Amino acid sequence: MDYLAFCKKLYAATGIPVTLFRDGHLMYSTMAELLEIVPEDTWTIYEPTRNPEFSAINPNLEYGHVRVENTGYDVFLGPVFTQPVTDELVKEYCEDSKIPPDQREAVAELLYGIPINGHPHFVRYLLFLHLCLNHKETKVDDFYKEEEEKRTSRSSRILDMTIEDKENETTRNSYAFEMELYERIRQGDLSRLNRFLEQTTVFPSEGKTARSPLRRTKNTFIGLAAKIALSAAIPGGIDPDRAYQLCDFYMMECEQMQSIEEVHRLQYIMLMDFCQRCGEARLPKNVSEEIFHCMNFIQAHTNVSIGVEDVAKEIHRSRSFLMHRFKAELGMSVGEYITKCKMDEACDMLMYGNRSLAEISAYLGYSSQSYFQNVFKKHFGITPMQYRKEKRNL
Repeated sequence: MDYLAFCKKLYAATGIPVTLFRDGHLMYSTMAELLEIVPEDTWTIYEPTRNPEFSAINPNLEYGHVRVENTGYDVFLGPVFTQPVTDELVKEYCEDSKIPPDQREAVAELLYGIPINGHPHFVRYLLFLHLCLNHKETKVDDFYKEEEEKRTSRSSRILDMTIEDKENETTRNSYAFEMELYERIRQGDLSRLNRFLEQTTVFPSEGKTARSPLRRTKNTFIGLAAKIALSAAIPGGIDPDRAYQLCDFYMMECEQMQSIEEVHRLQYIMLMDFCQRCGEARLPKNVSEEIFHCMNFIQAHTNVSIGVEDVAKEIHRSRSFLMHRFKAELGMSVGEYITKCKMDEACDMLMYGNRSLAEISAYLGYSSQSYFQNVFKKHFGITPMQYRKEKRNL
C-alpha cells in the first residue's frame, strides 16, 4: 500500500491532520504540508501497549496512534479537539508541539478548521483506521478492556485498603450529613444552613485520595462541589449551565489555594453561595410557574436586546396575555423587569469587574454608552461611575 497517499486521502476525507512515520522517522505531516514548512523529526515513537491507542495533552485535545503491523509504519491521527477550539487550547498545542512564534498564527488558523470530535467518535475513527491498515476488527469494548494483570492488581489494592480501614476503625460516616446538607442548600435558607453547619460534628471525609494533606483537602472540595451542583443546586432551581459554571469556578479557585485553612474557608463560602442562589431561584409567592419561567428567561438573556415579543414567544403566549399576567403578578411591566435585570447585572459589573462603561453597555445590549448611562441614572439616581466609586470606597 502507498501509505503516504493513504494519509493524504485520510486527511481529505476527515479533515483531521495525519502524521506518518517509518521506522521512527517522520515521513509526512499534514500540518507541515499545509504550512509549507520542513517538519522536524522530533517525535519519539514508542512501543505501543495496545494497537490502536490514543493519548491526550488534556481532556479536550487528543491524538490517536495506529501501528501498521510488520511494516515499520506508524500513523498518528490528530490533534482532535473535543470542544470548540479556544485561544488557550491553541497556545497549549503550540507549546507542546514547539511551534515557532512566527508560525503560530498560521497554525491557529488550521486548528480552528479541524472538525470537533467527541472522544467516543474519535475512538471509532481509530478502530476503522486499524481495520483498514491491519485488517483486524476491534470492538469498542475491547478497546477499553483492561489487562488481567492490572485488574488483579487493582482489586488487590482495594482489598488491602478495605482491610486497613477496618483494622483502624476508619469509617465513612458522612453520608447522612451530606444528604442533609444538600437538602438545606436546595431549600435556599441561609440561616437554616448556617445553624446546621454550626451544630454538626461530621463533615465529608477526605479519605485517601492523595499523599499530601492539602491535595486530599482539595480533592474533597472538588468532589463536594460537583455533588452540590448535581444534588442540590440544579434540583434547587438553579439553571444547569449556571450551576456547572459555578462548580467550575469554585474548583479553579480551590486549585489556587495554598493552605488547608484557605480551602475550608472557600468551602464555606461556596456552600453559602449555592444556598443563596437556590433561594433566589425558588418560585416566589403569588407568582405562577409560567411567569416565573419568563423571569428566568429574562435573567438569562440580560446580555442581548430582548423585548416583550421574545418573552411571549418563549412561553408560546400572545403579547397581550403576557403583559396582563406579568403586571398582575409582579406589579411591573415586562419592559420594566427587563431593565431591572439589566441594571442589577450592571451593578455587579461596576462593583466587582473592571470593564469600561462602553464594554458594559455593549454587553448588556444597549445601542450606545450614553443611552446606558441615561437608563442607569434614571433607575438609581446616580451615574454608573458614581456608583462604582461609591461602592468601591465602602
